[in-house]
Amino acid sequence: MPHPLAAARHALETHPMRHITTNTQPVPDLRGIADISWHDQRNCRDLDPAEADRLFFPAPRAHTDIAEAKTLCGACPVRQACFTHALDNDIRWGLWGGLTEAERKPWRAKVAKRLDYQRVRAALMGRDVHLSAAERDAVSRAAHVRGWSAPRLAYALGVELDHARDLLREARHAVADRDRYWKVPTADSEEAGTPDQGEEVSNETAPEETFCQVPRQAQTNELINALKKAA
Repeated sequence: MPHPLAAARHALETHPMRHITTNTQPVPDLRGIADISWHDQRNCRDLDPAEADRLFFPAPRAHTDIAEAKTLCGACPVRQACFTHALDNDIRWGLWGGLTEAERKPWRAKVAKRLDYQRVRAALMGRDVHLSAAERDAVSRAAHVRGWSAPRLAYALGVELDHARDLLREARHAVADRDRYWKVPTADSEEAGTPDQGEEVSNETAPEETFCQVPRQAQTNELINALKKAA
């Protein structure tokens, strides 16, 4: 009978893996889109339906009912989950998380432009969270860098296979443009120069950019030559 280590080595040589990684990061504390388990912990769970409609879907000038609903929401243990649920599902009526429709309006305007890397990380780890357009692009770029296939990205984002292929194609172009036009000079290059006075130089290795963030623009020879050809 072969030794277990020899058998494992033979399996790796026969079926080589492109990446062998370990994930030590904790799972993000985000609820999935279909996770409504927080309903069981809300303060209003035992209210009569007619009473709940009066409080949380009041008339425009029913200030007494609105104040009573806000008092009930103020001590609710899942107030944040209720508020997030309303934003993620674009619910524009009623009181959610202790806020009226008008009070949630500024937050709704920010959702479309949100770029929360906690949500990006959760999506990469398989969590079905609500993503903005910017967050979906970040997931696509990270998937391209990690060598994901189109079916895997389609499953992670819950989109059609053709759409996933388009996202990976756009991510490939975005990463290529970033590396070409936004390249940061290395420490041993002529463009790197010297650090500013008073700037501390760290000997530690910089962490890897997991989500392909775009650094500041650098005037490299590669960029200058490309602009001369375009002119």
